[in-house]
Amino acid sequence: MLDLQELDLQLDQVAHKRKSLPEHKTLAELAAEKSVVDRELVSADTEVSDLQREQKKADSDVEQVRQRKARNQQRLDSGQVTSPKDLENLQHEIGSLDRRISDLEDAELEVMEKLEAAEAVQADLRARAEAFAGRQAELEATRDGALKELDEQRAELGDKRAAVAAELPDALVTLYQRLREHNGGIGAAPLVGKRCMGCRMELAPSDLTRFKAAAPDAVLRCEECGRILVRTSESAV
Repeated sequence: MLDLQELDLQLDQVAHKRKSLPEHKTLAELAAEKSVVDRELVSADTEVSDLQREQKKADSDVEQVRQRKARNQQRLDSGQVTSPKDLENLQHEIGSLDRRISDLEDAELEVMEKLEAAEAVQADLRARAEAFAGRQAELEATRDGALKELDEQRAELGDKRAAVAAELPDALVTLYQRLREHNGGIGAAPLVGKRCMGCRMELAPSDLTRFKAAAPDAVLRCEECGRILVRTSESAV
């Protein structure tokens, strides 16, 4: 019975280690940080995409006005326009187009500067996201390796436990398991001297007298905590 209890304690320890691996906490913290960066990266991607469209439009607007100016300049240089008034209007329009091109180029430059800044932020966030992903992969590999080792220990202990439990009466194992559930994982404890090592309480003289008279295969219970008591060479009975 004590062998079964010891194996169950070892299995409990393995289960605790599986749950409390430091990689679990680190991965959770990393995932929280990464989610923030991922959201910021989505916003940055959207901003860059919007600015790229805005830049294309600005480039197109500038090109359209330049082409119009070029056509007007060609008409002016070709001598096709002979009317003084038409020449004046054409020259006036070319001047207006020059000013329009200047304004559009300023706007185009402003968009380019915004795009450059947005792309820098995007690149930084992407690098951080990739670093998080790399760190996450490393931690997951370490965690998985530790879990595999613990699972192997659990399987080995489980086999040993099954073998030990098979040698005990089913009713006794059932009682022991129920006591484990209600006593913090300790269903059976040795009797050392006059003391139950489950609750650390000394047994009353009447209980000791009763235990001395009990059959070797009798199931003894601590009157204080209810755990199964196992007599050993260190017991005072």
